[in-house]
Amino acid sequence: MRIAITGATGKVGGAVATLLTEQPAGTGPDLRLVVRSPRRAPEVPGAEVVRAEFSDAAACRKAFTGVDALLLVSAGESADRVQQHRTAIAAAAEAGVGHIVYTSFLGASTDAEFTLARDHGTTEQALRDSGLPWTFLRDSFYADVLLDFAGEERVIRGPGGAGRCAFVARADVAEVAAAILRDPATWAGRTLDLTGPSAVTLAEAAMILTAARGEEYRYVDETLEEARASRAPYGAPDWMVEAWISTYTAIASGALDVVSTDVEAVLGRAPRPLAEVVASPL
Repeated sequence: MRIAITGATGKVGGAVATLLTEQPAGTGPDLRLVVRSPRRAPEVPGAEVVRAEFSDAAACRKAFTGVDALLLVSAGESADRVQQHRTAIAAAAEAGVGHIVYTSFLGASTDAEFTLARDHGTTEQALRDSGLPWTFLRDSFYADVLLDFAGEERVIRGPGGAGRCAFVARADVAEVAAAILRDPATWAGRTLDLTGPSAVTLAEAAMILTAARGEEYRYVDETLEEARASRAPYGAPDWMVEAWISTYTAIASGALDVVSTDVEAVLGRAPRPLAEVVASPL
């Protein structure tokens, strides 16, 4: 069996590649790491490294040829992200890929509160229309990213109110992806919500970070006007600022107050709790 992994230089893709090699010699799948920069590819014994970008249809067709299962890690945030996904999906169909596992987002739809989840909703539809077997991994926000939200000041700022989110460990997402890639037929046509074991407010998350890391973390609930003002110094384009802010408004609205059992259904164990993840993030 040949498995291709896009985004292998990233944390989730790289972790999946490592997990797929953790089998006795000669019993694991043939791995192909599809990356934009081969020099940054992780060192995975026996893996083939192929250069391709989602926007390059010919390179993607070559990279995806002969692949039984493909992990399609969503492209980085950009104004043309959906078009990149469409190009890669069309190339996968032309290459005859056996199955695609796509890293989507919780509640993905064209009218999702979190603006980047709209990209995922459109991409999911493109996969449905492609004729390829698929599995969607709809991840909640990564628990590990809370540390990035807090930054060096250890302050999480945003208009999240008292909304709740069941933050999921990147490591759990990687384990689920690896398990499905090993046995894709069992999960064909399934949409899995990948969440942590409990939903917490951002204020509660700050308290958990404080206890787990031994340093004080705080949550500051901003108004929409305050959120835009605090992000203005970055000089980011409007669509990106709205994406950042909608990270919090999606929590505030209750759209992400979802606790799923799908991680346990795949792995046979409960997902990692937030305190464990932030103590040792991926």
